[in-house]
Amino acid sequence: MRKDRLFGSWKSGKPMAIAGALLVAVTTILMATASAGAVMLAKGPTCSAPASLLRLQRPLPHVAARLADGGPLKILAFGSSSTLGFGASTPEMSYPARLQSELRRRHPKTAITVVNRGVNGNETREMMLRFEIDVLDEKPDLVIWQAGTNTLLNGHDMWPVFLDVRSGIRRLRAQGADVLLMNPQYSPRVLARPDHLAMNDLVDVIGRELDVDVFDRFGIMRNWAENQRYPMDTFITADGLHMNDWAYDCVANLLADVLDKASAGSIAAK
Repeated sequence: MRKDRLFGSWKSGKPMAIAGALLVAVTTILMATASAGAVMLAKGPTCSAPASLLRLQRPLPHVAARLADGGPLKILAFGSSSTLGFGASTPEMSYPARLQSELRRRHPKTAITVVNRGVNGNETREMMLRFEIDVLDEKPDLVIWQAGTNTLLNGHDMWPVFLDVRSGIRRLRAQGADVLLMNPQYSPRVLARPDHLAMNDLVDVIGRELDVDVFDRFGIMRNWAENQRYPMDTFITADGLHMNDWAYDCVANLLADVLDKASAGSIAAK
C-alpha cells in the first residue's frame, strides 16, 4: 500500500478499518511463527529451535495413553540444580513448573502433574541414593532425567554416569514408565570443560543402548547462541552456569512440543 493512500485513509475517517487489517496481518504472522516451532514468551526474544532438535525417534506410549484417556498423567523431572530451578526468580519459573503449566494449558481435560525432584549439586551416584524414594515410589508415567552436568564440572570420571543412568532406566522400564534423557546446558562454565562434548556423546550412547531419546538441551541452547545470535545473558544467569527465567520457560515450551509430537505418534501407531 502506498504511503499517501495509507495516510489518506486515516484522513478520510477509516482508522478503525486499517487498524483491524493490521491486527489481522500481525495475528496471522504470529500464528504462522508459532506453528513453525517458535513461541513468543512474555519477556525476551522468540523461543524456537530447529525441527531436527525437537524430533524424538521413539514413542512415549504411557504418556500417549494418559493423554488419550484423560489422565491422570504424572511426569517426574529428575536431576540437579537446573532441574530444581536454580537461577529462576521463583520456584514457579523452574522448567518443571512451567512444563506443568504449559501442558495443562494444552490439555485442559487431562489431570497433569509434573513433580520436581532436582537437588542442587547432585551427580548421578547421589541421585541413585534417593532413586527409590524420589522416583520409583512416585510411580511416574514419564521421567525426564537430566544428568552429567555436575560430574563434568567436578572433573570426575564419566563412566559412573553411564552405569547409574543405565541401571535407573532399566528399573523404570520394569516399573512401566517412559524415559526421556536431558543433556547438560550450553553455558560458559560447561563450555570451559574440555570434555563437555564427550559428556554429551556419553548421554547419547546411553540413549542408543537403551532405546531412549535425548532432549538435546545443549544443542537447543547452542542454536540460540550460534545461529540466532542471542547474547549469553539472554538465557544464562551471571554465574555463567544456570538458566534464567526466559530459558527455563523456553525449555518447558519446547519440551511440551516434543511430548505432544511423540504422544501423537504413539496414538497414531496403535
